[in-house]
Amino acid sequence: MRRVTFRGMAKLNAVGFVVTDLERAVKFYRLLGVPFPEGAEKSEHGHADVVLDGGMRLMIDTEDEMRKFDPSWKRAGGSPAAALAFDCESPNAVDELYAKALSAGGRTHKEPWDAFWGQRYAQLRDPDGNGVDLYANLPSQS
Repeated sequence: MRRVTFRGMAKLNAVGFVVTDLERAVKFYRLLGVPFPEGAEKSEHGHADVVLDGGMRLMIDTEDEMRKFDPSWKRAGGSPAAALAFDCESPNAVDELYAKALSAGGRTHKEPWDAFWGQRYAQLRDPDGNGVDLYANLPSQS
């Protein structure tokens, strides 16, 4: 994948999503390897964030927190419009992490499969219905 540099007046540096239970969400994403700081799940403001490798921030806010500054906020219905994708260390790790995520409250969307584009891939929903993808490159078939 090619790296690009942002030029101009704005730089993408954060991705955020909304949950119903901050503690449950932080624990779920820690299981997937997101290094939320100790105590993030206990925030009295319904917000947790972490700076990831490379400087990108991942932010979680509760529905109640969203309504504090936008009383008209409503959760979208249907399928998630976006998903967080996690690059796993191996195809077996996709299957293992998928099982752990389900046991931690995730819901299956598509069980792990070998995708035609050369990756082991799985799709699930976190406990709040947000999209989560797990993937790893398959060994070359040469």
